Amino acid sequence: MARTISIGCQSFEIIRTEGYFYIDKTMFIKEWWEGGDSVTLINRPRRFGKTLTMSMVEEFFSVSYEKSDKLFEGLAIWEYDKFRKLQGTYPVISLSFANVKERDYSSTIQRINQIIVDLYHDYGFLRESDALLPEEKEYFSRISDDMPEVTATMALHRLAKLLYKHYKKRVIILLDEYDTPMQEAYVNGYWEKLTSFTRSMFNSTFKTNPYLERAIMTGITRVSRESIFSDLNNLKVVTTTSDEYADCFGFTEREVFAALDEFEMADRRQEVKRWYDGFTFGSQTDIYNPWSILNYLDTRRVGTYWANSSSNSLVGKLLREGSADIKKKFEGLLCGEHLLTPLDEQIVYGELDSNETAVWSLLLASGYLKVLRCEEYEDEAFSAKQPNYELVLTNREVLLMFQNMVRAWFQKGSSYYNDFIKALLKNDLDAMNDYMNHVALSTFSYFDTGERPSRTEPERFYHGFVLGLMVELADRYVLTSNRESGFGRYDVMLEPRDLKDDAFILEFKVFQPRKEKELADTVQAALRQIEEKNYAAMLIEKGAARERIRKYGFGFRGSEVLIEGG
Repeated sequence: MARTISIGCQSFEIIRTEGYFYIDKTMFIKEWWEGGDSVTLINRPRRFGKTLTMSMVEEFFSVSYEKSDKLFEGLAIWEYDKFRKLQGTYPVISLSFANVKERDYSSTIQRINQIIVDLYHDYGFLRESDALLPEEKEYFSRISDDMPEVTATMALHRLAKLLYKHYKKRVIILLDEYDTPMQEAYVNGYWEKLTSFTRSMFNSTFKTNPYLERAIMTGITRVSRESIFSDLNNLKVVTTTSDEYADCFGFTEREVFAALDEFEMADRRQEVKRWYDGFTFGSQTDIYNPWSILNYLDTRRVGTYWANSSSNSLVGKLLREGSADIKKKFEGLLCGEHLLTPLDEQIVYGELDSNETAVWSLLLASGYLKVLRCEEYEDEAFSAKQPNYELVLTNREVLLMFQNMVRAWFQKGSSYYNDFIKALLKNDLDAMNDYMNHVALSTFSYFDTGERPSRTEPERFYHGFVLGLMVELADRYVLTSNRESGFGRYDVMLEPRDLKDDAFILEFKVFQPRKEKELADTVQAALRQIEEKNYAAMLIEKGAARERIRKYGFGFRGSEVLIEGG
């Protein structure tokens, strides 16, 4: 009989005592301990078992679980006598920043303070310890929701000292989802303030801490060393391209297929593989995200479980506000194309607005992209070979998530947007102009960044608009942009899947007051370019009739748009 699936349970103790479905990942404990690293930072996408792993590590080592050996009986780690003797022998400080998602700096610090206060309450028995001095016991009274930042940044260091004095043994510290506050700070505009606070806390907790035995931090991204890890020369970083712990987070294909067998769904292997396979950690391929697999086993039907399990606000912001080049490459990814790019796995949040490489690196770390292969190229600037990574969307679930994200970009003007598409298909030029201007007026600012508004760089808007067309018309048209045809590169081409339908060529131009008197002049220049560059050549070559190729010029002046057909 198949075991019960417990959706959302992240307590190792509950899963084991209740006999819920569990895939044995206890060999992580052996690999990590024998690695001997002082502080280990492990980056994995969300919902990949990071929190459950931290719960497992805490309950294995913590003195609070010294009589809980039955939690591990029958699991792989219990085969090793050396590790049986380690179980329940260390004081452990375990905390999580997963719920630190505040909109401003002061609220973030208060939430972190609350987490620290709860920790001190858990260890309130230390107030009665004979090993502590009176002034050390009195320190508990200084820990409060509104304590000064200087107290908060030293609080974990001081707690480690108190535990060391009580147990006569150095402390293991576990910090789960360390970068959640970082991402919120970037999205909400208080990154610099939080960076200073976090750097001080991490330095006192993980670097200048003689009471620390070992530590693990988990998160989605590797925040740059310059930002918060500048003083931590004892840090071992494990990213998605590292081979360490490659099969410890997420389910391997063998594990997924065994689970399908247990639930009598062996005939659905290929369906599950098409939807949820694709994650790669180091050289370990065919990794599946646990959240989707557990939900699939529970519901017995496919769905976008992982992709919709939490906010994608940062990724959406970067793609929506990104440059025209980022949108064009993203368009290629949605079409199933590969992206060749260097990566920098140290995410510098301050550069996300201006550094395209940082955007693709973040999408890889977050699980939305996967590495197909890596090749080296000669970098003349550094006189050395540098790696280039070939990336694609991870799987079908991620593709559907991004399609829904693009649709949401135009939700504010959705009725006008849908009406524009209907007018385009009907060749109703007056309606196209009316609806397109409504769309631009309602959504232009949505594609802005503070530094580069769409009104001065309208291509930021219309390449987002092109992505919307591609998603909405995917069942009837193959949309391509910025490709060679005839004697130049067209802006947008809609190639019908059924040659009985009309084909479309769209050319966008921005009004140039030095060259053009009216916006109509801009549109005519766009239409001339379509003809002079013979953009229709590719469609004709593929069998489209000349009379069924419709051509439109779009002129942009601020958020004003004019469309004419040729």
